[in-house]
Amino acid sequence: MPIKIAVIGAGSIGFTRRLMRDILSVPELADSEFAFHDINKHNLEMIAQLAKRDIEANELPAKLSTSTQRRRALDGADYVLNTTRIGGLDAFALDVDIPLKYGVDQCVGDTLCAGGIMYGQRNIPQVLSFCKDIREVAADDALFLNYANPMAMNTWAALEYGGVHTVGLCHGVQGGHNQICQVIELLVNKGKKPGAKNYKHVKKQDVDIVASGINHQTWYVSVLYEGEDWTGRLLEGFEQHPVFKKTEKVRIDMLRRFGYYSTESNGHLSEYVPWYRKRPREIRSWIDLNRSWIDGETGGYLRVCTEGRNWFETDFPNWMKADPPVFSYDTRSDEHGSWIIEALETGRTYRGHFNVRNDGIVPNLPAEAIVEVPGYVDKNGINIAQLDELPRGCAAVCNASIAVQGLATEAAVHGDINLLRQAFMIDPLVGAVCNPPEIWQMVDEMLVAQAPWLPQYKREINAAKKRLAGAKRLGTKSTKGAARIKTKSVTEMKRNAASARKNADAADKGELAGKKGARR
Repeated sequence: MPIKIAVIGAGSIGFTRRLMRDILSVPELADSEFAFHDINKHNLEMIAQLAKRDIEANELPAKLSTSTQRRRALDGADYVLNTTRIGGLDAFALDVDIPLKYGVDQCVGDTLCAGGIMYGQRNIPQVLSFCKDIREVAADDALFLNYANPMAMNTWAALEYGGVHTVGLCHGVQGGHNQICQVIELLVNKGKKPGAKNYKHVKKQDVDIVASGINHQTWYVSVLYEGEDWTGRLLEGFEQHPVFKKTEKVRIDMLRRFGYYSTESNGHLSEYVPWYRKRPREIRSWIDLNRSWIDGETGGYLRVCTEGRNWFETDFPNWMKADPPVFSYDTRSDEHGSWIIEALETGRTYRGHFNVRNDGIVPNLPAEAIVEVPGYVDKNGINIAQLDELPRGCAAVCNASIAVQGLATEAAVHGDINLLRQAFMIDPLVGAVCNPPEIWQMVDEMLVAQAPWLPQYKREINAAKKRLAGAKRLGTKSTKGAARIKTKSVTEMKRNAASARKNADAADKGELAGKKGARR
């Protein structure tokens, strides 16, 4: 029987089609049934048109249906992929701009810090609604694959309160693995240029890695190349690398001080710890603005998502005219989803890094935490390896974030403003920048501004409005951020249409609530 795969938040520009292409590149899965769901019918239909064209061009028997009714899409689903962005770009802008008034300068704001905490408050009630529907109408043994951020909080809530078999998936480990291969290649060739005699290329299959920690703060605790552990030489290599020494300054500094390289990008990592973004005048010395938003630009991800969505709306007819991609097993992406489904359905073993409940896997992290660790998948299911303790310094960095994640998850589930305030206070960067009265007022302001997506806080939002009405405003900074780049208009993007199309196609994750006020 063909399997059914439901995608919640399928209106994302590039991510949905990429995951579908990966799955259909597996010969045994070529007849899969896809059910795309999004509450934004316009976005959903555009993506579906492209996806159906891609299926037909590759002459596959796969079927695709769409629905704005979630339970209809989930009915009988064997696998459910969550790529949603609750609140869409409207809420995302508030996650970035309100904290800036209090001096909190974020690059992304979707995993930790003020923006990530509020993102979790919007997402978690909907994740639990997804889980309820999965329990009631999906296949009995349906697997919920969560791609949506904040990864740890969403997965924590689903496993603790959702009653559904859930695994969180991210591509951060793969990205850092690629970088490590480039660094080792630089070191082993000792200044030789590619193409020179005896030049050695180092590929991912040549370098065995073990990463351990939490999503976006996972550490490469073992890096083996030709039988030797290279963790001790990575600092030397990153400091010499002509690109990374400019674009990964925060990650290199963390490597220098903690001894292990971290999975996540420079911009992401800089907002998870208290040291690199707390003084506006110093932020630019830790980031790079010449290559990509992900290197540390203020509100960088918000900018590229906004530009990507605006361009896609404008340029969609040209997307339909472009040559469809060729589905190929050898060229599919390294996103975990298709490889997990392939392994479960065919028995071919896959090894990756997955987000699961700790329960002692990493002995010196809390049992209830969501950890990102190696696992093996085959016909018998997803099996997670037992790991050694993290180095104490690395564990301390993770534990600081886990405390925030736990408070924020419970706050979102129960609509508890005190836990929400405490999550903000414990957050490393917020706590480094703001004092307690500023933090409490920031929470009030964000609750009021994001009221359409926070039904669990209805009573608290009314109280927050009253407090704000009579309070002296503490968030008075008028800055746009220490490293903000202006969002391009469609007219400006038309000057380089190829670049604009590439940016839009790379847009990550989905948009469930694409319109202000939408909740489910």
